[in-house]
Amino acid sequence: MLYFCRSTPCFLNNVIERIIILDGVDPVIFFGTNNSNIQLIKSLYPKLRIVARGNVIKAIGDELESVEFEEKIRELENYCRELNLLTEEAVIDIIKGKNNALAVLKHDNLIIYGINGRPIQARTENQQRLTEAFGENDLLFATGPAGSGKTYTAIALAVRALKNREVRKIILSRPAVEAGEKLGFLPGDMKEKIDPYLQPLYDALEDMIPIAKLKEYIENKVIRIAPLAFMRGRTLGDAVIILDEAQNTTIPQIKMFLTRLGMNAKMIVTGDVTQIDLPPSQVSGLIHAMRVLKHIPGIAQIEFNKKDIVRHKLVQRIVEAYEKEKTDKQ
Repeated sequence: MLYFCRSTPCFLNNVIERIIILDGVDPVIFFGTNNSNIQLIKSLYPKLRIVARGNVIKAIGDELESVEFEEKIRELENYCRELNLLTEEAVIDIIKGKNNALAVLKHDNLIIYGINGRPIQARTENQQRLTEAFGENDLLFATGPAGSGKTYTAIALAVRALKNREVRKIILSRPAVEAGEKLGFLPGDMKEKIDPYLQPLYDALEDMIPIAKLKEYIENKVIRIAPLAFMRGRTLGDAVIILDEAQNTTIPQIKMFLTRLGMNAKMIVTGDVTQIDLPPSQVSGLIHAMRVLKHIPGIAQIEFNKKDIVRHKLVQRIVEAYEKEKTDKQ
């Protein structure tokens, strides 16, 4: 949503009414449970008359104090936007000038803070390689076994770019191929039809963006669902575009997808080449694309392995067992 101004001083009877519009934070989190944060803020500025509603805060009172008030609200807003969290302790620290709270909370290999301030980090060497490659390349291939964090890391990088205003939208796509079972006819509109295939991506987003904010992003098409079959003819710019489960694309499909890349856009293609659900007669577009595009500048390929698996410890053992069984057959 666009605003012509984020704060507006108005002179009324020798006092100033300053209007502050919160941008990019969930007001429910900012104001606190039962408005506890805004009540605390009011107690710390007893000389100002403060009214909060929706994403708007009005402060009426002395000009100098209202200027300082807005500065502190902006600091609180930045803190809340960064961490998806705002505690009463943080409100007191920032308003009283102890605004190094973010520095104290920094973590190694941090990508973003998720819900309730949980740090989302690159936890393995290849996750860190993907994070670094994202800053240096516009097209990335991330392949590896289930649970290695390739898709989760890709989503985190996309959310970080959106929060930092490096892009204006996130576009999610996935081929609608059943993993061995027949799902049959799916009722509903296009979003409802494709949602079951994109649920793993939604699960990751829900870890990183407050539910109310995520719903707003989807309704306003800041986060968009783009079924692979309906992307022909589109140019996708000013976005991070993620194609998940790309091992189930055909060669024409992935070629069409990769050529949608527009200006100021980055594309991350993820997949597991050991879990191809295409008919045996069809070649995986992901395998073909990685071979054809291997040495092109601006394209990075990160191969995850069983050491990157960050799910339950049994997942790594399951992957190893299937690898051993495949090797024994050969």
